[in-house]
Amino acid sequence: MAVKIVRQPKKIALIGAPSSAAAFSPGTEKAPAALRAAGLIERLQNAGLEVTDYGDCAPRVFADDDEHRRARNLAEIVAGLNDLKARAEVAAKSGALVLVLGGECVQVVGLLTGARRYYKHINLLWFDRDADLNTPATTPSGRIDGMVVAHIIGKGAPELVRFWGEPPLVREPDVTLFGLVRLDPPEEDFLSRAPLRYVRATDIQARGAAASAVDALNHLHADSREFVLHLDLDVIAQEDFPAVVVPGSGGLGFEDVRAALKEIVRHKNLIGLDIAQFNPDKDANGDCAKRIVDLLVESLVARLETPAPSSTEPVAQPEESSAGTTA
Repeated sequence: MAVKIVRQPKKIALIGAPSSAAAFSPGTEKAPAALRAAGLIERLQNAGLEVTDYGDCAPRVFADDDEHRRARNLAEIVAGLNDLKARAEVAAKSGALVLVLGGECVQVVGLLTGARRYYKHINLLWFDRDADLNTPATTPSGRIDGMVVAHIIGKGAPELVRFWGEPPLVREPDVTLFGLVRLDPPEEDFLSRAPLRYVRATDIQARGAAASAVDALNHLHADSREFVLHLDLDVIAQEDFPAVVVPGSGGLGFEDVRAALKEIVRHKNLIGLDIAQFNPDKDANGDCAKRIVDLLVESLVARLETPAPSSTEPVAQPEESSAGTTA
């Protein structure tokens, strides 16, 4: 039976996902608390947005896990995703835009799975310096954060591939990688053969960030299909934003990301976004946390100008299809 959801562009459903279990070093588990302390909720409310806070999932913390070198901390990661999925289901059903404060990139799996409970198809805009297309067979690190997109499209460790009961979670043609700078050789090879669309940072800068974002949305069929945005803050060059787990020089500047994000977040068919890889341990004076809050508020306020869409009736998935695996 279909569930009628009326999307509410002016409402935000906030969830914290304090985790570093999939990351390359500790610190990202502190990101939700740091962004809350920087005044995110108050700033959003003062700007005219209605915020419902669904609280934080239980923390999941970085560990080397040398017993599972090809897919480290997998049981802990799956346990955290089950927690996030349950909250994301409730948030998505409310019709509000679901905003997940990560954590690392893998948290988007919980967001997507929660939303898929009510939407038969969801597209994914992956705004990131990295493609995250490695698998346990090709990974140089064993860290799941370098393999997230691969698992979303159905390749990799069974525990994550089948977290959504009927993989893939998102079909390859429905994924757009945006802002790429770093690619491992196996990822380059895969992209040369796969139907995923990808846009390198150099191409975005050449055309202009706002125009590139609009083009990416068109290719994603965003006017007719709901989509989720994943924003890995390491897409911003370390010269502008150093407080991430694996910073990198070059690529997109802060202003490039701001211009692109405003075009994406204002879109009526955006149903959720997650913010990943902010590491408060590298932000001693709190300046980067404040910049993230500024970035989010400025982008989300644009939704106040978006006409409310008509109610939609997405297809509710059977319980066995939406159930995550257990740790």
